[in-house]
Amino acid sequence: MQRSRRLQMLLRVVVTVSLLSFSPLVAKCQNTTTDPPSSELASQLKSLMASVNQLQSQVQALSSQMTDMRAAQQQALLEAEQLRAELNRTREQLASKTASANQAYEPLPAPPPSSSSASVAANSQQLPEASLQERISKLEDEESLLNDKIIEQSQTKVESGSKYRVRLSGIVLLNTAVTRGNVDNLDFPQIATPPDASGSSGSFSGSLRQSQIGIEAFGPDIAGARTSANLKFDFAGGFPNTPNGAAFGILRLRTGTIRLDWSDTSLVAGQDSLFFAPLTPTTLSSLAIPALSYSGNLWSWTPQIRIEHRVTLSDNAKLLFQAGILDSLTGDVPRQNYRLPTFGERTGQPAYATRVAYVRRAIGRDLIFGIGGYYGRQNWGFGRNIDGWAGLTDVTVPLGEFFSLTGEFYRGRAVGGLGGGVGQSILISGPIGKAGTDVYGLDSLGGWMQLKFKPKANFEVNFAYGQDNPFASKLRSFPASANYYGSSLSRNLSPFVNFIYRVRSDVLFSVEYRRLQTYTLDSNANVANQVGLSLGYAF
Repeated sequence: MQRSRRLQMLLRVVVTVSLLSFSPLVAKCQNTTTDPPSSELASQLKSLMASVNQLQSQVQALSSQMTDMRAAQQQALLEAEQLRAELNRTREQLASKTASANQAYEPLPAPPPSSSSASVAANSQQLPEASLQERISKLEDEESLLNDKIIEQSQTKVESGSKYRVRLSGIVLLNTAVTRGNVDNLDFPQIATPPDASGSSGSFSGSLRQSQIGIEAFGPDIAGARTSANLKFDFAGGFPNTPNGAAFGILRLRTGTIRLDWSDTSLVAGQDSLFFAPLTPTTLSSLAIPALSYSGNLWSWTPQIRIEHRVTLSDNAKLLFQAGILDSLTGDVPRQNYRLPTFGERTGQPAYATRVAYVRRAIGRDLIFGIGGYYGRQNWGFGRNIDGWAGLTDVTVPLGEFFSLTGEFYRGRAVGGLGGGVGQSILISGPIGKAGTDVYGLDSLGGWMQLKFKPKANFEVNFAYGQDNPFASKLRSFPASANYYGSSLSRNLSPFVNFIYRVRSDVLFSVEYRRLQTYTLDSNANVANQVGLSLGYAF
């Protein structure tokens, strides 16, 4: 802009000088109008014409230069606008990457409000050309810095050997409880046991054993499928043989899977929960083992390979098909340092399972109705093979804006390894180690339901009830079974109620009341009550 002003000033000076030099000649011509033109006058006129022609050519050259400068200026303004748009797009990409990875970091400064081309042009006319170049250079530096920031945020938070993105998650969970009565496990009870011989009937306890750690990795696309993997651990693997060992829970593997996800199909391999029994009650008091286990809630973490396929029926309805093979676990207790095949693994074949679910959007949430089936052959030695099986139904029903109902129900045989039959799978006519002893599968049925009231996003109240019923008539027909399991449990039920409040998105607080009633065959129930308080920090 300064250069164009200088050219305009030079043009004015040239014109002024020319006019000043021409004015005396005009005056002289006026004074001698009656005289014939002299040779001197002709010479001056010829010189004047040459000056005028030269002046015209200079004016044309200056005009051409000013046109070129205006074009260059407009080009510079256009490039500046493009750089500003690219900078804004880069910032938006950084924000979207950060939101998808769910990582908390200090946000970048908000982009300056973009102005229109007309206002930019008006402002740029007041800035020197050097200043415009500095701004363009600064924008380029900022864009390079943003690219480096994206790379840093996508990797350096948790670095993996493969250099792909890794996410660490989990919860630090403190559970305290006041228990009245006797239970099988003080930290996360499932069964009420007979009174202690010492006469003790109550306790206060605290534990961090149910804290969890999860690692999730996101890999490259393979054959059009997104790849990922995850591992989850807790500290409920037992206790070290040391003073106060109850406070030093041993790290335990829970689940670990590898996933390949296409648009409508997924392949999952690893150790996972039972996909044909997908629901679990909501609680913070029992995370190490799902709530209402041995009270109608079938569960296990077992190695498996499954395939899932989704079929879209309409904009708000779809079908889900699942099928897979599982390691046939039957609840056997392993030896300390080496592994023997379970009664299910001795058959030389896996267990099989499938599930079909109908999913539909209702009241802004999913209404789900699923039907599943399970089959696992078991070999109890001496040619004694039995069939373990289960049929299941699961439902998730939204009830208005604040309420929802979930539940699962099963009918099965020899499913003690999955928590059915109150942990009892078989009926025996005598000692299990004798070849002449008959072995049969124990029939059982059970289920659970939960009513959730959630008036706010950070507050909910849950009412749940579960019950498991091994067939008492079968237990009476085979009294020797009590020697194998220690007792014959004919019924176990457990209602509970809790409220969970999120003080912040990562800080949780809960209070829960649970009652356990466990019936021994043809005997009164053992009863235990527990009030628990939980405080967790999720990360």
